[in-house]
Amino acid sequence: MSSQMAELLWAEKYRPKSLDEIVNQEEIVKRLKKFVKEKNMPHLLFVGPPGTGKTTAAHALAHDLYGENYRQYMLELNASDERGIDTIRTKVKEFARSKTPSDVPFKIVLLDEADNMTADAQQALRRLMEMYTATTRFILIANYPSKIIEPIQSRCAVFRFTPLKKEDVVARLKWICEQEGCQYDEEALAVIYELSEGDMRRAINILQAAAALGKVTVDVVYKVVGLAKPHEVREMIKLALDGRFMEARNKLRELMINYGLSGIDVIKQIHREIFSSEFKLPEDVRVLIADYAGEVQFRLVEGADDEIQLNAFLAWLTLLGKKLKAARK
Repeated sequence: MSSQMAELLWAEKYRPKSLDEIVNQEEIVKRLKKFVKEKNMPHLLFVGPPGTGKTTAAHALAHDLYGENYRQYMLELNASDERGIDTIRTKVKEFARSKTPSDVPFKIVLLDEADNMTADAQQALRRLMEMYTATTRFILIANYPSKIIEPIQSRCAVFRFTPLKKEDVVARLKWICEQEGCQYDEEALAVIYELSEGDMRRAINILQAAAALGKVTVDVVYKVVGLAKPHEVREMIKLALDGRFMEARNKLRELMINYGLSGIDVIKQIHREIFSSEFKLPEDVRVLIADYAGEVQFRLVEGADDEIQLNAFLAWLTLLGKKLKAARK
């Protein structure tokens, strides 16, 4: 990514440069600072959901170890982009032979999306880690630790990154708004957090897209992410449960046309709303709807027709509503 493009993207512009600037993940930052102080560390494995600071923490660690010019002492590779372990091996071999900084006895190889590597490629990577351990430390980044073979996990100190807390994300979004001079509603920032699910990068990207349209409001946020407003989804569900199938079906079509929603978008929003505090449903009914919504999503992922599956789901809700009414009599 060019420096000009990075400046245009707020997620890059406001990415923490040092460990002191990292939001949340206090215990992880504390341990990494100890490595910086001692100028020594093992191989590291950073695992956790997207947008929780794994890559940022790796860059901040390198920055604090080597200073502003840290990139000359860090080789960054992406397992998805590289053509195979032979390419990675060649690049690592060349990098390991280059000069190490005078005050830190090792350089860093950062391998992103390591969980996308095949088991055979990971075995070859394990041998690379053993071969160059005298002059090189590996930082592996993965979303799914179960996809990293045990021999690699056992050679690394494992750091588990968790989704960021609402107050931390909202505070960061407010700070960015102040830096950029953009107006916002408090409720809109809370909605951005809910939609980002603790993913800071996604939250900042949504904020930037919304700010480009003017004041950041709830309506604008839903517009830029291409999702229906929660109360509209709840209205559709209630119509079906009340036995008004055709009205629910018309509402579904309206939502899909107005917001350009796919079937999977709709079923995910339905799943989110049935667990919302705004929706008063008995626990056992929530469980039934969630279970059937999961079945519908599976069929949609497998390629089933959006309209047929969603209409069938609304029909099922209508029948469920009638059963619930009969049981209350």
